[in-house]
Amino acid sequence: MTAIKDSRPAGLAHYKKPTVMVDIVIFTIADDTLKVLLIKRGIPPFKGHYALPGGAVRVDTDMNLEAAAQRELEEETGVENNYLEQLYTYGGIDRDPRDWTVSVAYFALVAKQDVQLKAGTDAAEAHWHSIQGNRVELPLAFDHAPILQDAIERLRAKLDYTDIAVHLLPEEFTLSEFQRVYEIIMQEKLNKSSFRKRVSQAEIVQPIAGKMRTGSNRPAQLYRFTENKTDRMFFPRSIVWAERGKHE
Repeated sequence: MTAIKDSRPAGLAHYKKPTVMVDIVIFTIADDTLKVLLIKRGIPPFKGHYALPGGAVRVDTDMNLEAAAQRELEEETGVENNYLEQLYTYGGIDRDPRDWTVSVAYFALVAKQDVQLKAGTDAAEAHWHSIQGNRVELPLAFDHAPILQDAIERLRAKLDYTDIAVHLLPEEFTLSEFQRVYEIIMQEKLNKSSFRKRVSQAEIVQPIAGKMRTGSNRPAQLYRFTENKTDRMFFPRSIVWAERGKHE
């Protein structure tokens, strides 16, 4: 077979370029519920619809994709240097009526008390919305519904064997509060003694000497993580699968 000669001019300048976006699924825990930050769009397309925070990559200032995502995260929440992970890349001619777009999606974890919501330039409002199963109870703009679903699935998968839940907690917490974060996200009740045993084996928390949580119940020991939040530690084995194995 004769090879087809490439007669195109050298370089990439003659190619029409797609618009490159970053979209961020920002999770938090509030009111004993997993929530996601959504913005109400103030401009077309999908004006008045809710969407994930995000925007176009700024080629003149964003050094890379993660810098673009971090900028968007900080603009929307006021939070810097929190947990941010690339999810997937989505692209197509039918994603956005304005152009052929590519979106590099990320998910982020933030502690509710650290957030100061600020709607971006294309947003009329920014609100936390409760997650039911794998979605929120309202239609989302663009293809943001499947992006949200993918992010929820990724979060649940990683929570089963890592300690990234640290980013959803305050600096000081009880072991019951730590366990509750897992239960809310995984949608499963965990055995108290088994959970604490695995946390102890992973050596990821330490008691704060002389500090207790007081309230209507008996005082509870306060803990903090033994590592900086930028570090990710792995549990010796899956928490949820260990729990399931007990009942099979």
